[in-house]
Amino acid sequence: MMVISEHERFMRQALELARKGIGRTHPNPRVGALVVRDGQIVGTGWHERAGQAHAEVVALREAGEAARHATVYVTLEPCAAHGRTPPCTDALIAAGVSRVVYASRDPNPSMAGGADRLRSKGIEVVEGVLADEADELNRPFFHFIRTGLPWIRAKAAVSLDGKMATHTGHSRWITGVQARRHVHRIRAMSDAIVVGAGTLAIDNPELTVRDAPLCGDPPLRVVLADRVPPFSADYRILSADAPSRMYVLQPQDGVTDWQRAGVEIVNVTDLEQALRHLADDGFLDVLVEGGGRLHASLFKRRLSCELLLYQAPVLIGGIDAPGLWHGPGVSRMEQAPRLDRVERIELGPDQLIRGHIVYPEE
Repeated sequence: MMVISEHERFMRQALELARKGIGRTHPNPRVGALVVRDGQIVGTGWHERAGQAHAEVVALREAGEAARHATVYVTLEPCAAHGRTPPCTDALIAAGVSRVVYASRDPNPSMAGGADRLRSKGIEVVEGVLADEADELNRPFFHFIRTGLPWIRAKAAVSLDGKMATHTGHSRWITGVQARRHVHRIRAMSDAIVVGAGTLAIDNPELTVRDAPLCGDPPLRVVLADRVPPFSADYRILSADAPSRMYVLQPQDGVTDWQRAGVEIVNVTDLEQALRHLADDGFLDVLVEGGGRLHASLFKRRLSCELLLYQAPVLIGGIDAPGLWHGPGVSRMEQAPRLDRVERIELGPDQLIRGHIVYPEE
């Protein structure tokens, strides 16, 4: 029997394989697998795209006959039901492995039960190895299974006094080059990038990945608006670099100039319906780069899940300068959302404060 440190060593390598799926596998989870025999890795695999072979199957194919009596390390409990591909448990049983070690339990009720099926066939199962790291890697997928909503990362660049722009709306640039490059790395790992109509009109953002290599497909560019905004061919989201979509609350009759320019228009009744539509389309890891009004709407509705606050050592001041949370905010401190799992990352003169948003009990 291997000691737990060896399990962790191999599982860490499986997690590195799983990370290759960031930006590629949506709506599926990111999964990596190893086949180990006599202490040697004889097969590796990771899930590349939805509909393609799962990580365990790829690793077993590479291992071939060496998989018999081997140990398989996989970052997510092997699936036990038919989806787009056959159950991974069937492949593991057919390969004659003697042990399966996995990190995260599968939260999807339609796919779970793999551990029990393997045990019923006499295969030893070890669960929960580096589960926290594996859970974090698939946080968007787990959140979607639980809520039907995407994992929303609220991103903002602010001054020391919490301002996102001057009172005139000028904001280029609050943070420095290193912080902006980091934002592009986050964009590259996202399924979609979202702004509101105000940010579209004021900043005319391109919402593309420029200073980092793409992990997979270009993120979907999304605009949330009360009504279809006036069209201009100068808007940079009309470039061919990535697809664009606009969610509007007030229905628009007929084909608009936006649609003629290639932008998909989707009518919704509220903000949550727009986010559910994104999730149902497989966009689970969503980066929101909007202004204070959009962030406030998401916070009030408890829809934002994680905060990425890039803070620069500069003071802007002004009662009319916009902040992260537009409007009155909370009335009492016990109503204030707080951050958990907080990270602080130095980015040149700036810092990133990052954490999961924890909302108080209602």
